[in-house]
Amino acid sequence: MSSQDTGAAAPARIPVMIPWLGEDEARAAADAVLSGWVAQGPRVAEFERAFAERVGAEHGIAVSSCTTALHLSLIALDLGPGDEVVVPSLSFIATANAVRYVGAQPVFADVEEATGNLTPATVDAVRTPRTKAVIAVHQGGVPADVHALRAACADRGLALVEDAACGIGATVGGKPVGQGALLAAWSFHPRKVITTGEGGMVTTDDAAWAERLRRLREHGMNVSAAQRHASSKPIAESYLEVGYNYRMTDIQAAVGLVQLGKLDEIVARRRFLAARYAQLLAGVPGLTPIRDPSHGEGNFQSYWVLLAEDFPVGRDELLAALAEAGISARRGIMASHLEPAYAGHGAAALPVTERITRDSLILPLFHTMTEEQQDRVVAALRAQAGGG
Repeated sequence: MSSQDTGAAAPARIPVMIPWLGEDEARAAADAVLSGWVAQGPRVAEFERAFAERVGAEHGIAVSSCTTALHLSLIALDLGPGDEVVVPSLSFIATANAVRYVGAQPVFADVEEATGNLTPATVDAVRTPRTKAVIAVHQGGVPADVHALRAACADRGLALVEDAACGIGATVGGKPVGQGALLAAWSFHPRKVITTGEGGMVTTDDAAWAERLRRLREHGMNVSAAQRHASSKPIAESYLEVGYNYRMTDIQAAVGLVQLGKLDEIVARRRFLAARYAQLLAGVPGLTPIRDPSHGEGNFQSYWVLLAEDFPVGRDELLAALAEAGISARRGIMASHLEPAYAGHGAAALPVTERITRDSLILPLFHTMTEEQQDRVVAALRAQAGGG
């Protein structure tokens, strides 16, 4: 019997993610608009300083997205045609695409099943004499073991870039993800833990790289637009190299500053909800929830479960059943090497990647999620698992 038959209202649909935005962000954006300075300016500079301090980096360079942050990071490393960069296939396609932007070749490596992240062993399995760098992803907010990866890369003369798109608020060895990174790229997309709508950041401890990255994001100019407008005398800028328009706006940065101030509260809430999921799902057969690795703590930007190979229904059938129950879930992390954009692109055997991308799904998790909503998700999963 449907809700229409009984006259009862159907329960509201549970989204997979809602950013936690409110009046404070609205006022901050309005203040930026009313200030008359809406392009890259003083609020961007303030956001850069605050974000870098939060992740333990010397410099922050705000940009238009994590994709552009990755692109500029690879330019800073002077990578180009003939170079290879090891990347996980199990990642949003931007990770691999950024390598192609600079004319280098992405080489897909497998990941460990427990975290969905690269390890020194999976990197070594595909490394060649042409390998110049590695991009390690903190997948879904689960921190990669960067201490092991940094040591391995240093031993092999490789640069390690951290794709920390999902990583803000996660820790490795008690320290923030990104601290000590050669170059780390961050995302503020609405699906991430904190958001500016769109936007990204590069963090680094290298002052020369930071200076160059600031030029590159603004057409290669030797002085920024903000510096020119702040000067009481005319400044004739020079364009030192071919650059890009990868700037963040002050409106975005104003929102980002408010969001950054909420980060601890957001991460604590997500970890509470993740722990509750783990407790509730412990009795559901055939599901393995993502959990913290031994080397750190995640922010649970995404909460995914891996289905046993003998689970009663397939992943796509399970997603359809959840949708029918008014629950928005998503397929697990994509495998870039299986996408049409990489058809014909050589790849080693990636059995763990293919298993995770085939048999995992992302469950709803957001700051304002209620226990009743979680209970509905778990009940729907239990019904499909044969648990009543």
